[in-house]
Amino acid sequence: MTTARPSVPAPPSPTVREITLDADGVPLSGLLARPRHTPCRATVVALHGAGMTAGYFHGPARPETSLLALAADLGFATVALDRPGYGLSAGRLPAGQTVAEQAVTLTSALSDLTARYETGAGLFLLAHSFGSKPALRIAADGTVPGVLGLAVSGCGDEYLVPLTVPAGSAGHRQGSWGPLRLYPPGTFRASCAVVAPIPPRELADAARWPEAFARLAGLIRVPVRFTFAEHERWWRTDRRAVNRIRSRLHAAPRVLIDRQPDAGHNISLGWTARAYHEGVLRFVADCLRHDKTGEEQRT
Repeated sequence: MTTARPSVPAPPSPTVREITLDADGVPLSGLLARPRHTPCRATVVALHGAGMTAGYFHGPARPETSLLALAADLGFATVALDRPGYGLSAGRLPAGQTVAEQAVTLTSALSDLTARYETGAGLFLLAHSFGSKPALRIAADGTVPGVLGLAVSGCGDEYLVPLTVPAGSAGHRQGSWGPLRLYPPGTFRASCAVVAPIPPRELADAARWPEAFARLAGLIRVPVRFTFAEHERWWRTDRRAVNRIRSRLHAAPRVLIDRQPDAGHNISLGWTARAYHEGVLRFVADCLRHDKTGEEQRT
């Protein structure tokens, strides 16, 4: 029996516009949404996963799944960027970049962002799947001033399936999506607009991630939120794996590890996308409160 889904009203649609950031000569395209009637509280920087583009975060199938719309309604600006090797940068970087290289390129782009746009109290990094890797690296390197915190989904520290599963195969699709019932009708057709080829250097670098995370996790000194979908099929999410992730993030002031029920790997495209985004934005607001409290104590 198919369970009826409640009708969730879509948040007011903000003005979402295309932008291009300069990453030391490399153009990074993206989408920008800002609050319409209130000052910007902070700016969420959203980084998509492998084989997707920035449009992943703007509800290609259902308006209520848009992170950009919901965040603007709650007073946050959002910049969803096409990572290096995607969007406008694909012409300059047809083979893509490694995680370390992406972190450098994205850091340069975020410097351009903060120079050109009012970002409120600071930047918060939100990333999905492969986009979580450069985001975690940026947080560990500490090269972007004023990062309030970090939220990742669809990324762990130990793979559950072999990386030899061919992209586009049935096994790859099952791992990336999970059960079809987790997604609104029309999701797969609409998502064709945000699908892109995976750059080969990005794929080749993927096998090094478990060792890379083990090295960099202890350097992260901002609050971190991990979210694993109930039907996550790329990463180990058992208790042992979760405890290992938590212990490796020992320098982070707060570590929250959540599970999102009724969700597959592509968590921002499913029925529970709004619930997930609401949880992330509550975490952003919590980071703002803690940051303000710490500032008051320092003064």
